[in-house]
Amino acid sequence: MQIPQADIPENLIRQISKELLDVLLVNHAIRSGKKRNIFWATHDYESCGSGFCYFDQITPRCISGKNGSVIMPRVVKDRETQVERIRSMAEVFTPSWMCNAQNNLIDEVWFGRSEVFNKEINTPEGGHTWQENTEKITFPIGRTWKDYVCDKRLEITCGEAPYIASRYDTTTGEFIPLQRRIGILDRKLRVVSENTTYSGEWLKGAQAAYKSTYAYEWQGDNLLLAREAMLMSFIEYYQAKFGRLPVLKSMKYIAYIISWNVWQMDGLKGVVPHSCVERETSPDLFGETHFIPCEGCKSGNIALHNGIKCLIKDWSKPKGKQIVSFVDILSPA
Repeated sequence: MQIPQADIPENLIRQISKELLDVLLVNHAIRSGKKRNIFWATHDYESCGSGFCYFDQITPRCISGKNGSVIMPRVVKDRETQVERIRSMAEVFTPSWMCNAQNNLIDEVWFGRSEVFNKEINTPEGGHTWQENTEKITFPIGRTWKDYVCDKRLEITCGEAPYIASRYDTTTGEFIPLQRRIGILDRKLRVVSENTTYSGEWLKGAQAAYKSTYAYEWQGDNLLLAREAMLMSFIEYYQAKFGRLPVLKSMKYIAYIISWNVWQMDGLKGVVPHSCVERETSPDLFGETHFIPCEGCKSGNIALHNGIKCLIKDWSKPKGKQIVSFVDILSPA
């Protein structure tokens, strides 16, 4: 079920299962008594009407059916929108060759050698590409393929997550075949496929890969695109290994993991975007009230923001202790 294009239609996901899209839209980062979805966090869609404003939650109605083409990858958006997002949100996407080079540096440290998954190549025209290693990946003494799969990785301000799931080049829209993909998750799923035989053990390895792969992003449309790319990658790798689609239960569980591990956050503050507030004081002797700014916003100390701290899930901990604040991980008490 490879979709050889950058855009993954939300209507296609709903055709597989309406529940899948529902799961991908959930916002676990906010502790709430009721289910909440990720929100737009951009003004780009307000012309679409009710339900598309900055703080509106993204619902299946907004992005499927007749609205199935509302959210598109950056490379498909019109040039004016691209320029405006660069100006307002510093939204810049990285070409795949550069993502590959940086991921290679991480793996060079982990493996203790270079060119593990591919060899970087400079073309005569001054461009950059890579040649994939077609041999089975071998591991250094004292480390196993399971250690690699479970090694925690994080992509910050991930955009459409090109460092994680490299289904296409985010700067050109060029589709990347499965065997040439270079993302963090691509590498882990390749290793899982090379070291498992049966569906059950493959699924266990893939789940471990997803549970150890994290990312955060401010804008809701990018966040959904990243989540969709990760889900579609799961389907594609499973189908390449076994010649059939994974069962719906397996897809839903991977979507659930993704909805926890790829979350919506202001990365500079560690809180839900625009959730810091000024506090109003009680009236003083003269009946005047004053506003006290957020101490974190004032000082730049990430631990002092009064906004809604984002929650993430540490799957390696015992149940009941898995939900933790991202900020607390950075600056434990």
